[in-house]
Amino acid sequence: MNSTLTSRLSGKIAFVTGGSNGIGAATVRALAREGATVVIGYHSGKDRAEALRASLEGEHHTLQITLDDAATHAAAAQWLQERFGRLDILVNSAGYTQRIAHSDLDTLTPALFNEILLSNVGGTYAVVHALMPLLKVSGSNAVVVSVSSVSAFTGNGSNMAYCAAKAALDTLTMSLARAFGPVRFLCVSPASVDTDFVAGRSRDEIEKKAAKTPLGRVVTPEDVADSVVACAALLRTSTGTRIVIDGGHVL
Repeated sequence: MNSTLTSRLSGKIAFVTGGSNGIGAATVRALAREGATVVIGYHSGKDRAEALRASLEGEHHTLQITLDDAATHAAAAQWLQERFGRLDILVNSAGYTQRIAHSDLDTLTPALFNEILLSNVGGTYAVVHALMPLLKVSGSNAVVVSVSSVSAFTGNGSNMAYCAAKAALDTLTMSLARAFGPVRFLCVSPASVDTDFVAGRSRDEIEKKAAKTPLGRVVTPEDVADSVVACAALLRTSTGTRIVIDGGHVL
């Protein structure tokens, strides 16, 4: 990243859900590189989270959090309050999906539909709800960045529930931004990212999709992480909107 950004996040307290792998882990590294103190939120990947923390320079922490467990949200809020007394950057990177053809209603049962909504928007709201008092302490210095997807506005993604969840996340971001300014709320919206987030999606498939875009390159976790850093460090008058980072996929 451009050296002019270096230390722009010095002294900032950041919490990244889903921070132990994929986009979340890349975001943790990027925020730490820019000077933030990062709390790595993880669900079950404690060993990954601890290894990531150990690889970073400076003071960083790990914290267990489960999207559908309100007790872990309250515990996270209490720990952050006692340790720092505020929260400057919240990155909602935790989520879940599976590949299901949009015509396959037998597999995408109502129960699974609701599970995917909870994982990708309901849980995000619950975490924001729990941490809002800490974000309000930081006020205009606070930003919430949620990892969304171009699926939110194309309706084309790993399954219909995932598309619906990301659309809801984008709208939730607008509503939160309107209601809770000067805290800023933004979404970053990639197309297919080179991670193992979608089981069964190969690198070859991602490369073929990328080759058809105007930029002709695969979106990496680091690309998404850099956009999160930009939201936190540079886009000081942006709120309630999405930052599309898809290489021109939707054009």
